[in-house]
Amino acid sequence: MLDRAAAGTPTVEFFGSTLTLPPERRFADLASVRRWIDAVLALGAVRERWPGTPPCAVRPRRGTARAHYVPPGEIAVPVSERWALREMVLCHELAHHLAWHDRGVGADAPAHGRDFVETYVSLVDIVVGPEVALLLRAGFDAGGAV
Repeated sequence: MLDRAAAGTPTVEFFGSTLTLPPERRFADLASVRRWIDAVLALGAVRERWPGTPPCAVRPRRGTARAHYVPPGEIAVPVSERWALREMVLCHELAHHLAWHDRGVGADAPAHGRDFVETYVSLVDIVVGPEVALLLRAGFDAGGAV
């Protein structure tokens, strides 16, 4: 749906309601990803929801198949891959960082369990927008994750 919004069709029908989706940010390089991560962690709503969360480093990842989070504070991104330099991918990885520092998620809890899902949806709500968070929550709900 976000791809359709980026292609010029920002409205979607969702259970009888029309939602207008914001454009998804895309990044050109690792420096722009770092600036975005720092800016998100500095947002008042993020600091309020996840107080005391430390900074998160970003580094290039050699593989091209996935981005990943390394506790206690590093996101590895395959910078040569356009799919990885997207706001939703970075929100996913940053949600790991927030969940890990907020609840220790990833140590004894499933990396993509309920605590992570709640963190991810909350972060998307703050950073991308409530419309996208609603769609994301509905998708997780349909898959039995929330």
